[in-house]
Amino acid sequence: MKRVLSIKLKLTLWFTGFMTVTAAVCLGLILMISGKVERDEAFQILSFTVRGNIPQVSLVEGRLHLSSEFQFYTNDVYLLIYNKKKALLSGQAPPSFPVETELENGVTKFVSGGKDEFYILDFWIPCGWEDGVWLRGVLHSPDSQRTLGNIFTMFTIILPFIILSAGAGGYLIAKRALDPISRITDAAGSISEGKDLTRRIGLPPGRDEVSRLANAFDHMFERLEQSFEAEKQFTSDASHELRTPTTVILAQCSYAKKHGNSLEEYQEAIDVIDRQARRMSQLIERLLDMTRLDLGTRKLHLERLDLSEMVRILWEEQNTGARGISISLEVEDGIWVQGDPFLISRVIWNLLDNARKYGKEGGHIVLRLFSGSNENGSKIAILQVEDDGIGMETEELDKIWQRFYQVGASRQSGSGLGLGLSMVKQIVHLHGGEVTVTSILGQGSCFTVMLPKIP
Repeated sequence: MKRVLSIKLKLTLWFTGFMTVTAAVCLGLILMISGKVERDEAFQILSFTVRGNIPQVSLVEGRLHLSSEFQFYTNDVYLLIYNKKKALLSGQAPPSFPVETELENGVTKFVSGGKDEFYILDFWIPCGWEDGVWLRGVLHSPDSQRTLGNIFTMFTIILPFIILSAGAGGYLIAKRALDPISRITDAAGSISEGKDLTRRIGLPPGRDEVSRLANAFDHMFERLEQSFEAEKQFTSDASHELRTPTTVILAQCSYAKKHGNSLEEYQEAIDVIDRQARRMSQLIERLLDMTRLDLGTRKLHLERLDLSEMVRILWEEQNTGARGISISLEVEDGIWVQGDPFLISRVIWNLLDNARKYGKEGGHIVLRLFSGSNENGSKIAILQVEDDGIGMETEELDKIWQRFYQVGASRQSGSGLGLGLSMVKQIVHLHGGEVTVTSILGQGSCFTVMLPKIP
């Protein structure tokens, strides 16, 4: 089976190879450039020395005259003086230098003297119309081989260290860059197997691509967990609440089959089945609504909403006098909020329906809407629904927001599904608001919704 190299190893090998090739190219460039630099430097020294000594040489009455500043050997340059017939007059040539080399005015040349190599530069110094002398500068050619050998030796020592450092650095960079990918893979594998839906990658906050990828995966894992939890909650809620109506329907069907001897008995069984089926349909619809809100698949259709007008309309619809309960209205004009009209109306409807269900016969409900401020000083709209019904114990106030929870004394036929208040809290929180309740057992309850107000 063909062995597959890991991305980490591939990156390390590529980085190491790249650095090796780069170092080799640099070595070649240095070796090539160093020779040219040495030649240019030798030419400059030779030219500077010879030209600087031209004024120090002259012929006086046919005799060679040198100033006191003239030196036959300076800056590693040998100075030789020839007459116009190109015979050496003064100066000593370096060993192995071919003194018979042709003189050429102003020309820098390279000559070989056997085991040594030289650069030479000649100048003709005229004295009068026909006489003059030649000034020649001779400089040993730099030992290029030795220089190149030193450079090569230095690279031979340093290059392995550079390659090892590059390999180690490449490995560490690849490891650091790919470790989050491994963590993402492990987390995704764990979640896909259903072992741990709460697992997160948990990289520190950052702006690089890997950090953003990890954060995106964490967000995705969170949504997956919410989806699974919502599914579990839906399954649990549905199985719990559908058990009773299903049992009643099956019991009525069985009774009708065995004992249904008249049209009235069949009609009674059908009425029971119809009521329970409607209850099941209503329950499933509410559960689906809440699940959509949990998952965010029910998007908010926000718009500028005249809450004062909406409250008045819903008051007119709900003030039907059912159970002899009257609803009074206290509304401040001109209160606007940013909200989803359907969901906000659902909040008001659920609170009024809840107040009527648990209010006393012939009682009274007060629906209020007014402006206020929160702890931060921000303007808010305050909606209150107050009844004079059965009220609640203090320990029950936190439980009423749970799904299917109903106050113990009110758990009776027709008292509702126990989903209304849970949905109210859900919708209010989606709109950036809060909902609270105060209650006194036997005297009634007051639900308060606070939503951000807009101009």
